[in-house]
Amino acid sequence: RILGGLIWLKMETINVGTAIDLSGLGLDTIEETDVGFSIGAMVTLRQLETHPGLEAFTHGAVREAQSRNYQALLNMQYNQSYDIVGVQLRNLATVGGSIYSRFGFSDVLTLFLAMDCSVELYKGGIVPLREYAERPYDRDIVVRLLVRKEAADYCYQSVRNSQTDIPVLTCASVKDENGYRFAIGARPARAQIYAQPVDKTAEQMAEAVRAEIKTGSSLRGSAE
Repeated sequence: RILGGLIWLKMETINVGTAIDLSGLGLDTIEETDVGFSIGAMVTLRQLETHPGLEAFTHGAVREAQSRNYQALLNMQYNQSYDIVGVQLRNLATVGGSIYSRFGFSDVLTLFLAMDCSVELYKGGIVPLREYAERPYDRDIVVRLLVRKEAADYCYQSVRNSQTDIPVLTCASVKDENGYRFAIGARPARAQIYAQPVDKTAEQMAEAVRAEIKTGSSLRGSAE
């Protein structure tokens, strides 16, 4: 069994005969160039949160997706901050684990789906993240996440029932010269991407996205 971040393995009852540890492969760095970012699979969520280059490029959206998600969609009057559990977990959870698992509640997947990203796989090569997010699970290994720098504005928000809880709804948005892209996650299924042209008002875009979204009920919220 190949081991990365290990956060969710404690939820399983399994026996591992041979463990292959990825932590010694040098995949725990974020490299920035003029055209983009190369984020190794063993980079922790805390590294994402504190990286100055990603902070500046996304106007704080990466940090918002890790540690200060405002509950603006339901309770604007509180303006409280909500974290992915806490710094201790974010020091352990990895980008590779978040992207490979493709959990419906993943803040990380929702954010990067809205951006211009690709995934480098050990066997499968480089594929767009949007395509990878829709694939079934396989035995390939996520090596790194590749983020292309584009002239755009970014925003991330989520709704949680309580601080540090898994989100009830997540939303990442990107505005570029072609229009808007919205990634909606915690539906509770995997995040999906929706594109909108620039000639619509905010209210019209909200109605269009709402009409396309398919939601379901879970322990944290109803489909409605």
